[in-house]
Amino acid sequence: MGFGRRGSSSYPELQELIEKDYNEAQHLEENMPFYLPNAVPTSAVGLPAKKEEQSKEPEPGRPKKPGKEVQPVKEIPFVTVEEFESVPAYMRGRLLYNQVNAVIQEINKAVASKYKIMCQPTKSMSSALRNLYFRFKEEETKDTKGEFFIVETDIEEFTQLKADKRFHSILTILRHCQRVREIRGGGLVRYAVC
Repeated sequence: MGFGRRGSSSYPELQELIEKDYNEAQHLEENMPFYLPNAVPTSAVGLPAKKEEQSKEPEPGRPKKPGKEVQPVKEIPFVTVEEFESVPAYMRGRLLYNQVNAVIQEINKAVASKYKIMCQPTKSMSSALRNLYFRFKEEETKDTKGEFFIVETDIEEFTQLKADKRFHSILTILRHCQRVREIRGGGLVRYAVC
């Protein structure tokens, strides 16, 4: 008895909560990290047609901002447990799964920091950032055109990592798992994100 009265008065509130939950679920589905073991790409999930229509309607009303399109920085996906276990024991040594993924996280931070600087206009940079920007430009070659890459000095500059033997053995594992590839030339070793 009491439920019917309470339900009818709070129907709009309930509908509002359902819509909020639905929108949150859609956001989570669209932003699902691809490096999770059981993650399914959003194109394969098949969202309802109603959602697609809703997402396309507001766009024409928005004014487009002039300027160049910024390409999102490519990140290294985390290594799964199965991939880590498939790495030969002589490569793994005493390294642990979480150590490898921690280094991946740090490398991703370094790549993001580097390309954040690269996307800024040079006139708005401080002199230290401008020097970094020109060093990054010097490191680029025709082989690295369109690639996101870092060098060892970037790792030491933007993270707490040191380019020691342990770091190089983790890079060997990442090359084995096809997360990173080396581009050599000009006395530098560039680690490109695959």
